[in-house]
Amino acid sequence: MTGIDRKRAVAAYKERKGAYGIYVIRCVAGPDLPPHIWIGQTPTLDTIRNRIWFTLRQGTNPHRTLQDAWHRHGADSLAFEVLDRLEDEDDTPPYVRATRLKDRLAHWRAVLDAQVI
Repeated sequence: MTGIDRKRAVAAYKERKGAYGIYVIRCVAGPDLPPHIWIGQTPTLDTIRNRIWFTLRQGTNPHRTLQDAWHRHGADSLAFEVLDRLEDEDDTPPYVRATRLKDRLAHWRAVLDAQVI
């Protein structure tokens, strides 16, 4: 890749529209254990899974129950899923986006009886 191609690729990455939304991480370690469910919101749905898995591999995830499940049951017992994908529009003010995320997080937390991360 030449320098010009790299600059174009970086510029295209920076200009992409991000999707924000709600995600869930489930741990089903075995049939005898109840499932553990964590739910979160993010302005970057495309990258949040990699970010969380990186901190779990390093042992530095700030959510102790999630980190403990990773250590006890392993990476294969955790599943990541996007629940709500909200597309970012150019004219959407940040406070409206934050309110929408907060409302959707409260909804899914109640539906799934999940821990918020």
